[in-house]
Amino acid sequence: MVKSRRSKSEQRFEQFLGNLLRIGVIISTALVLIGGTLYLIRHGTEAPNYQFFRGELPEFRSPSGVVKSVESGRRRGIIQLGLLVLIATPVIRVACSLFAYVRQRDFTYIIVTLIVLFGLLYSLIGGYI
Repeated sequence: MVKSRRSKSEQRFEQFLGNLLRIGVIISTALVLIGGTLYLIRHGTEAPNYQFFRGELPEFRSPSGVVKSVESGRRRGIIQLGLLVLIATPVIRVACSLFAYVRQRDFTYIIVTLIVLFGLLYSLIGGYI
């Protein structure tokens, strides 16, 4: 029988991170499915027009715009919110890992996790800076 080298608190934290990722993906999937279903109910019979390129609408270019779109009941806003939740899930996981490493005072992992977190955040908000 092989004994685990991880403590109970480490095992609980790993389980928490796994559940965090799982719940984030489930919420994201549900939002995209609901938004997509509502969108198809309303626009499913329309023929797409591919003659002209139309970029992303301005309200979908920022997280606050997506939230306003959802609040106004737009179906595409619900889909976009689901995608934002999907993108935010691993970022939240890295941030939670950072707090765990700070608590453990593991400076090597704190530095590595900070670099990863800053890289993720910059890739998300770098276009707004």
